[in-house]
Amino acid sequence: MKALGQHLILELYGCNAAALSSVTKVQDAMLKAARAADATIIDSIFHHFKPYGVSGVVVIAESHFAIHTWPEHQYASVDLYTCGERTRPWEAFKVVKKLFRSTHFSMMKMERGLLPK
Repeated sequence: MKALGQHLILELYGCNAAALSSVTKVQDAMLKAARAADATIIDSIFHHFKPYGVSGVVVIAESHFAIHTWPEHQYASVDLYTCGERTRPWEAFKVVKKLFRSTHFSMMKMERGLLPK
């Protein structure tokens, strides 16, 4: 079977609460992750919730990167979904883990669009 895409589902714990609270920092981290993955950025939109938390998505030609943060719990859920063989989602994972200063994490990799070769 051949997969059309890879979907990394990340649970980041022990993150820097200030970084997770800032729309600017969250958006910057996700855009840097997309660049590290060698993805083609199409657009992005991010929103700050009151009293805290940020949600956002980076639309890439190869699919999307999405995030939702809970600064009060030092936690972020991140989806890194890429299609094609050129992108490097594992590099994106390294970037978000580092920029949010995650102390521990869990990750699940799903192969999407499994087709016969």
